[in-house]
Amino acid sequence: MSDLGLIIGLVFLLIIVLVFVGLSFRIVKEWQRAVVLRLGRVLGVKGPGIIFLIPFVDRPVVVDLRINNVDIPPQTMITKDNVTLSIDAVVYYKVVDTIKAVANISNYNSAVVNIAQTSLRDIIGQMSLDEVLSERESINKKLQEILDSYTEGWGVKVTAVTVRDVKLPADLSTAMAQYAAADRLRKAKVILSEGERQASTILADASKSYKENPIALQLRFLETLSDISQKGGLIIVVPAGQEIYPTLSTAVSAGLVNYKKGE
Repeated sequence: MSDLGLIIGLVFLLIIVLVFVGLSFRIVKEWQRAVVLRLGRVLGVKGPGIIFLIPFVDRPVVVDLRINNVDIPPQTMITKDNVTLSIDAVVYYKVVDTIKAVANISNYNSAVVNIAQTSLRDIIGQMSLDEVLSERESINKKLQEILDSYTEGWGVKVTAVTVRDVKLPADLSTAMAQYAAADRLRKAKVILSEGERQASTILADASKSYKENPIALQLRFLETLSDISQKGGLIIVVPAGQEIYPTLSTAVSAGLVNYKKGE
């Protein structure tokens, strides 16, 4: 019986040793770090790979070093010119100091979201609607600077902030669409009027040139008849004075047009 008791004791001892060894070693992944607390005090940062811990004395707090993203829920805000709108954004951040992230704040993920919400409201409240719609990059930069000023002491670095969507009231969206359509119509009319003005100026200059050089006018008339004759099957009746007939005679002899002189 004594031998059996010894064997049982050795088995229990082996089990205890295996449990102790199992609790002594931990595996930390490549993108993680373990902040080891020994009896409540920070011992240091370990990992990645296999790390050794004293069971019941050391406690590891694993921190993820990868870039994390959090959504800022849509916030109803009022701009400087008293326009109500809804904005949501995305914040990207990562832990750069694992000890600060563990010792200086209890939940940095929730803290980043809360600070981003309040800071976004403050920024939008200082801007007009036109500035909000046209200066998104400026909003992103300001929000990132504010978040960095808070998260620096937490061992967290904000890498990017993006305003994702700006939603306007339905009546304001309709009014802006109508304004844009009217502005496009105005620009089209201005361009058309400018084209007509330029064309009239060119025609006035051409008329002066033709007045000083009648032969050029006849040649131009002949060229116009030639262009018209390309369509085929046309009869052109021109009630004009005797001075234009030489040109018509030249066109007829060239076979460009069918000409009928009125009585």
